[in-house]
Amino acid sequence: MMKQYHEAKRICPEALLLFRMGDFNEMFYDDAKTAARLLGLTLTSREKGADGTPMAGFPHHQLDSYIAKIIAAGYRAAVCEQMEDPKTLKQGQIVKRAVTRIVTAGTITEETLLDPKESNYLLAFYIEDIKQNTKTRNVRQETLSNTTAGIAWLELSTGAFYAASVPLEHLAEHIARVSPTEIIYSESETFSLPPQTNIQISKRPDWVFNLQSAYQLLLKQFGTATLEGFGFTDDALDLPAIRAAGAVLDYVNETQRQSSVHIDSITAYRLNSSLEIDESSRRMLEITRTIRGGKREGSLLGVLDKCITPMGSRELAEAVANPLLNISEINERLDAVEELSNNLPVIAEIQNYLRQVYDLQRILTRVVQNRGTPRDFSMIGRTLKLLPPLRKPLEKMQSGLFAGLCGSIDPCTELADLLSAALKEDIPLNVKEGGFIKSDFNA
Repeated sequence: MMKQYHEAKRICPEALLLFRMGDFNEMFYDDAKTAARLLGLTLTSREKGADGTPMAGFPHHQLDSYIAKIIAAGYRAAVCEQMEDPKTLKQGQIVKRAVTRIVTAGTITEETLLDPKESNYLLAFYIEDIKQNTKTRNVRQETLSNTTAGIAWLELSTGAFYAASVPLEHLAEHIARVSPTEIIYSESETFSLPPQTNIQISKRPDWVFNLQSAYQLLLKQFGTATLEGFGFTDDALDLPAIRAAGAVLDYVNETQRQSSVHIDSITAYRLNSSLEIDESSRRMLEITRTIRGGKREGSLLGVLDKCITPMGSRELAEAVANPLLNISEINERLDAVEELSNNLPVIAEIQNYLRQVYDLQRILTRVVQNRGTPRDFSMIGRTLKLLPPLRKPLEKMQSGLFAGLCGSIDPCTELADLLSAALKEDIPLNVKEGGFIKSDFNA
């Protein structure tokens, strides 16, 4: 068993290894000493005497709460699970174990560990002198500067993925705009970030940012022959962004240890697509965070956010942090707001349906990562059933924004009917409890 532990620890030497042993998660050696100090656990020993192996543990059903404490303390957690049922083994056989995921600040997907109103971004940056590429590649007219930073940011729990190339001198303000919980960059990079106690820093090997491997990794993830459909070309200005995006995907694959198929596209963020606000102004204006305490409550966003769903709160946060510049888009939004404000009964009807909607973005991520519960599937089915009646009040509206929304709503009727026919109303949280399929659904 300890041989299994050491093999697992070699995979993730920088993380606290949570080693599953029956109904408990145990930590050993230095991990146990660190955990005892951080988590208030009792430090014990497997053997008596001065040479005993230090160990500390907690009940497995408390895993999420302890992971939350580990992340909050600035550490990473590696989860090593039992891969077979000990009851099926013969006497003397050892249950197989494997590291199933490494949880870091920017790769959390568990509902209990995330603020439903907040996006949880993982950001990577790569600094490059684009002069080196101008001899063999085209450079767009909007050339930024000789030294450019490629940045990419991903919300793993929803699959939202963006990348951009920005002037190096504006890197700090773009990091402030995204407000990531974790930043990764090359281990040879000498660039120093402003002191941020709430951002986890993860340095990566230089080869992770290799252009060719990053490009191929992105193509494989999206199943495409090029990245042009996402707004990226062979323009030298796009190369730093592609390097950073590849590094993000590589990090996600390493920590999640499985394919994240919900990451199926990437958006090319272009400068001048929204109002650029420098880091100091963003902080002093308290747009999304207060100066004291860095809290949402009391900021402009906190005042504006009356959203009923967590998806709405996250969408509003993106809009407030990235004010529009395009006049036609601004007018389209204002037309929709004006029409709604003159139709209070329609607002009430829409809100009534939204109160019954679940957070599909994050639920679907748990499902595709094989961590979905019976209750997750039930919430998907119930939400899909609400889409046809939710679309009716939207169809009464005349503004172009609502017409586009109506056209984009797919009720997924076949899936909704299947889930409704298969699942009971009262659903247990854990699949092992059973009893969630209707008795007349299938023999």
